[in-house]
Amino acid sequence: MRIADLAGKRVAIWGFGREGRAAIAALRGRLPALPLTLFCGEAEVPGAQAFDAALDVHGREPGAIDLASFDVVVKSPGVSAYKPALLAAKEAGLKVTSGTALWFGENPDAKVIAVTGTKGKSTTTALLAHLARALGVRTALAGNIGMPLLELLGQSAELWAIELSSFQTGEAGPLDLGVVTSLYEEHLDWHGSRERYVADKLKLADASRRLLVNALQPSLLEKTAAHPARLLFGTADGWHVAGGYIRRGGRNVVEADRLSAPGAHNALNACAALAALEAMGYGALAAAPALATFVPLPHRLQPLGERDGVLWINDSISTTPQATLAALESLHGRKTTVLAGGHDRGLDWSDFVAAVAARPPHAIVCSGANGPRIAAALRQAKVATTLVEVAKLDAAVAEARGLTPPGGCILLSPGAPSFDQFHDYAERGRHFADLAGFDGHAITGITGLGIA
Repeated sequence: MRIADLAGKRVAIWGFGREGRAAIAALRGRLPALPLTLFCGEAEVPGAQAFDAALDVHGREPGAIDLASFDVVVKSPGVSAYKPALLAAKEAGLKVTSGTALWFGENPDAKVIAVTGTKGKSTTTALLAHLARALGVRTALAGNIGMPLLELLGQSAELWAIELSSFQTGEAGPLDLGVVTSLYEEHLDWHGSRERYVADKLKLADASRRLLVNALQPSLLEKTAAHPARLLFGTADGWHVAGGYIRRGGRNVVEADRLSAPGAHNALNACAALAALEAMGYGALAAAPALATFVPLPHRLQPLGERDGVLWINDSISTTPQATLAALESLHGRKTTVLAGGHDRGLDWSDFVAAVAARPPHAIVCSGANGPRIAAALRQAKVATTLVEVAKLDAAVAEARGLTPPGGCILLSPGAPSFDQFHDYAERGRHFADLAGFDGHAITGITGLGIA
């Protein structure tokens, strides 16, 4: 669907986050006379009215009857596609689209690499754009990473590096190359089940002419085996990590610790970015040295600095137990107190418990809505570490400060979303920085968004 197809239609926007605002601005730019209705949160009504006085604003979630009075709804990613009211309205003939789908409708000939994955998608997408730009390629960095595609409507780039969440993968295409970095449980509250989450994530494969996937995940290999043009990273004959190097086949290309984003998982993300560049015909070997100048993304294993001899690291983006394990692995050898817990989506923490039982960190402080559940599982497994359970992040930081010796590390890597205490992971990370004695407002945004 293109924006011009909305002319003369009854159109509603659902959501007033950055994606919703980008959709309103894009529709106003192309169809200024088109009446628009907005459904948003009650607290967002004044801001929405100030943003566009011509909007018909409703500060509530629409029901099936509300939606039935429209021809098209432009849905923000955070609105689950499986809401009963939305499904009922679709059965009655409502067309559902999104900012992502509209951008692809407007740009059918764009050269696009779209990256998804439970973890690693943001860093991989940013690495991809950074490496392409190092080769002199005019590259767009946008999507779920922090800049809605519609904010770049009408602009041109040689290459589009786009991050897609599991909420967006079914809205994209066609793609020159799709990349899947990893696949674990997540967002079960949006998708409704693990099976649906996996199916939605892998809708990217259907839209991709070629598909690049992580060879180190057997289940991902199995689920993508039927793709007619599947490529792999993480294999010994391609881009992989071995012996402390990022390698291309048998060739050592760059030392893994030259990558400014720490951890073996980030070295593998770099392999994904290099393999994607290579698949698109660019000089990945020539680009690889630029890994040393990549600026790590905020809230992703972000070193804040030292206080009283203790290193503080902000990994607030961690919303799965697997991400917390990867963060701990990157700090192996240090006395690390990890702060875990947050909004409870019912994810399985058994692999985390087994891993820390085998290699326990210095201490674990559990907080948030699922803190008691995590702590109970750790106690049942008799994990040999200091275990503390508190209610809120503030108390967790205070406990960690008393538990961690000089030379140690305090790691915020919750393994859970932030919605039990904060608006989003960025607010949680900034608050953690403030509690640690740093300036939370100094945590910068993502470098390189847009076109350069």
